[in-house]
Amino acid sequence: MLENFTDRCTYVYVATDAIDREAVAPYDTRPGPRSGFTASELLAVSLVAELVGLDAEPRCPAYPRRNHPTLFPRLPERSRYNRHRRHLAEVTNRLRGAIMARLWRVLEAAGADLCAIDSVPVPAAGFPPARHAHRWYGEAAYGRVAAKRQTIHGFKLHLLISQCGLLLDFARVAANAADGTLAEQLRIDKVGLTVPGDKGDLNGPLHQLLAARNALTVLTPRRRNRREQLPEALTRAINHARQIIETVNSQPVDQFALQRNRAESVGGRATRIHAKLAAHTFGLSRNYLAGRPLRALMDLALI
Repeated sequence: MLENFTDRCTYVYVATDAIDREAVAPYDTRPGPRSGFTASELLAVSLVAELVGLDAEPRCPAYPRRNHPTLFPRLPERSRYNRHRRHLAEVTNRLRGAIMARLWRVLEAAGADLCAIDSVPVPAAGFPPARHAHRWYGEAAYGRVAAKRQTIHGFKLHLLISQCGLLLDFARVAANAADGTLAEQLRIDKVGLTVPGDKGDLNGPLHQLLAARNALTVLTPRRRNRREQLPEALTRAINHARQIIETVNSQPVDQFALQRNRAESVGGRATRIHAKLAAHTFGLSRNYLAGRPLRALMDLALI
């Protein structure tokens, strides 16, 4: 068991360093000398901070420096730490992908192949009016969130997530983009999945292409004005599956504060999203290896 902050940091660092050497380091072609504070150390601090809720920039490097100075003796000051963290945003996403691939091979073999795409609104600036909106020109936009009956200025995060809670893929678009915009992109490299969708996913040609090319089954309920309707039992099963997955999808939003914006630029926002999703995936992997329920991530949030 990882009963304290020191054990948790040590475990995350060892696991992160092993994956970094295998999946990231061979492709690292950055010029110049390397920092004494390695990328594995920075990724470990970033992931642990997200797991325990220290996601604010002042608190993230300050807590281990003040309370556990021997863990990361070369931890840089805050501005340098955040700059280095932003430079490693794509490395963080590669790390999440490597952890996800290892865990998904095991879960898929056990029959956990039911997935769904769900969107999460991610505000970028306050509204109304959108303060500091000029920082997000060309990226963020005003969009309507039908589920909450509100308008936001920011993005939508489309998540392809499994029934057990594992995030397989994600994509960020402006808030005014339609929900089905990235449906093909999120499914294009997935094979043999069953994906229950909602009425916004209705796209006959795309579903036929995915079925023929990827053996991927997309099940969507029909609108009431459609002449061809699905059997009532199948419609109830699709709605039930989506309710389960939408409940699972709420964990990254609630526990990891995915919708809270502490960034002031697009790069900073992307860095935080990558770190939160990587920490969520790492927590699932840790619970699986420990024989615990996958989504019992609150037990890892204790300092």
